[in-house]
Amino acid sequence: MPSSSFMPSRSFRTSSHPDLVEMKSVDDFHGPTVSQMTAFLGKHKLGCSVGYTCLVAHCPFCEGGKASASTGSRKQNEVDSVERNVYINQTTGWTSCQCAKTKGSWEKFQDSVSILKKKRKTAKPPLSALPIYHDDIQDEKETDPVKGNALWDMAVEIAQCDDDYLQKLKTKFPIQKFTMKTLEHFHVRVNKSNTTLLVPVYGAAPNETQLQGVVILDVEEDEDQQRNVVETHWSRGECTSGLLGYNLIKAESTEVILTESVLDALAVHQGTSTPVLSLPHHANGAPMIPQEILPLLEPFKTVTLWFNNDMRSWEVCKQFAKKLNSKRCQLIRPLDDHPSPLTALNNKKYLGPILKKAVPVSHKFITSFRALRQEVLSELCHADQVAGVKWKRFQHLNKLLKGHRRGELTVFTGPTGSGKTTFMAEYSLDLCVQGVNTLWGSFEIQNTRLAKVMLTQYTGLNLSKDLDKFDESADKFEKLPLYFMAFHGEQSLQKVLEAMNHAVYVHDIQHVIIDNLQFMVGYSDSQTSFDRFSVYDKFIAAFRAFATHNNCHVSLVIHPRKEREIEELHTSSIFGSAKASQEADNVLILQDQTQFNPSSRKYIQVTKNRFDGETGKMPLYFNKETLVMSQAPARKKRKAKDKEDNVKGDENDLFSLESSDVVKEYNIEDDELDYQE
Repeated sequence: MPSSSFMPSRSFRTSSHPDLVEMKSVDDFHGPTVSQMTAFLGKHKLGCSVGYTCLVAHCPFCEGGKASASTGSRKQNEVDSVERNVYINQTTGWTSCQCAKTKGSWEKFQDSVSILKKKRKTAKPPLSALPIYHDDIQDEKETDPVKGNALWDMAVEIAQCDDDYLQKLKTKFPIQKFTMKTLEHFHVRVNKSNTTLLVPVYGAAPNETQLQGVVILDVEEDEDQQRNVVETHWSRGECTSGLLGYNLIKAESTEVILTESVLDALAVHQGTSTPVLSLPHHANGAPMIPQEILPLLEPFKTVTLWFNNDMRSWEVCKQFAKKLNSKRCQLIRPLDDHPSPLTALNNKKYLGPILKKAVPVSHKFITSFRALRQEVLSELCHADQVAGVKWKRFQHLNKLLKGHRRGELTVFTGPTGSGKTTFMAEYSLDLCVQGVNTLWGSFEIQNTRLAKVMLTQYTGLNLSKDLDKFDESADKFEKLPLYFMAFHGEQSLQKVLEAMNHAVYVHDIQHVIIDNLQFMVGYSDSQTSFDRFSVYDKFIAAFRAFATHNNCHVSLVIHPRKEREIEELHTSSIFGSAKASQEADNVLILQDQTQFNPSSRKYIQVTKNRFDGETGKMPLYFNKETLVMSQAPARKKRKAKDKEDNVKGDENDLFSLESSDVVKEYNIEDDELDYQE
């Protein structure tokens, strides 16, 4: 069998991006243009051709040989040990080479090429003296390199298992329809000590024998007691060093299918014999296409994305198609008769006819009802999924907004000091825990303070009083797909948009929070009110266009106008012109009259909902210890059992509260919040 020397990246339920190791931040990013990069490559006589996602040029750090300045075929580019190409991402400038001596940012690549050129003018240095760099790679926190080796070495080939044990595996895993030929083709092994499946990840070259990592499959029950296959990835150095199934694809292949799970990839191979790859995942289980693996997909002229047949997977497919170059991508639409590959195989459906129904990505600016027809049908069939991701902490918000949807703009306002940032932190954390990749742009408070608030809300503990639990809580919090912009105070619109676009491209961000617009825009005494309003309109229009173009939800926090504090806020209270409320899909207002009426309570008022028009109010319950605003105080227990049975009802009803002193009932009727004492 191939060599089993590899290092663990992290021990987690699903594969992790290296940026999940530390508290993640998105710095000020200025990507080079394609013309700038091609000019530099031409100046240094490295040759250049434009691929689907990357520029391809000769790697100057390889010893000897000339590279073909073309994407070529995998057979031409990978079998020849002399020719080596460097791949440069057209969007970010991130570079990587087949010789594995260059990896990192475009700026570092430029510096290294310049240093190399100066050295070669004096004398030809030995290979070890070349300015090799490996930028943007973080040290892994796992310190037990033996564990990853042992996981693979202690496992046995699945062909060596007897019939009784194979039946045990088929009882635990949904692999009843897999043939032994398919399992052996992917070199599946079994760990008999805990009844888990292990699937290897090899290097990029065809018939590669160097093991890059292992995917461990197990079955766990979720909170709804549904049995799900859980993937754990161990890798050698980086989780993105290889793609599962890549070494099994023939060098001359020009088409490939991408799936979001290992078992789906096995099902595609058995059902269609089409080249197939299984994508890595974020720590939350969502598939990802990091820019590090884009060079591996460069040779394929046709890429088909076949994910689960739900609307959330459909949105991910469309986002990935943009990253892969939509001109070569095909998608399997989320219809009832287009299930995931594994489900189709287990239901005895032929996968070939489903694959033939893959549709190309439609034209960017022109469409017709014929092109939209199936998508309209999909939305009708999955109405609840179209409504978006449901909140678990703010369940009454689901009744009003129905869910959190991509591609929308939410404007959120409230009085100064009322808790807008605290609410937005928990609001976004609720979604992030459910797998919504989130980018925070906090221009008013420092990221350290914001992270402390969100960690406290996440754990439900005042960690300053229980420091022994900090490491355990922080380790779990690190795995969330949560990123922070490294900005504070006034910033230019261009810098912020560049950082947001970079995060969407690299980290597959689905939700961006800007807190808040006034701090980001800044203030100048020389500006008139008209000038300030024009600047605000420009920023709001840019965020609206960003949300639509990138299919990413943007939540924009804006301070209200200076009005009489005794009066409640309304939609026209948002600072600036009417453009903010016009462009917004949702308008949320945090109402706070507690300083004028101690018996009142803070609440969120939805004054605009473009999705279905429903508006209303949701009370808030602030807990000073845990900093959460979603949990209502517990009700008093009824003494009489028959009376208790009559009031069981909805345990999640946020609109009743009983204490020893006073009973307050909150009823939503005609968008009015009534208090009864």
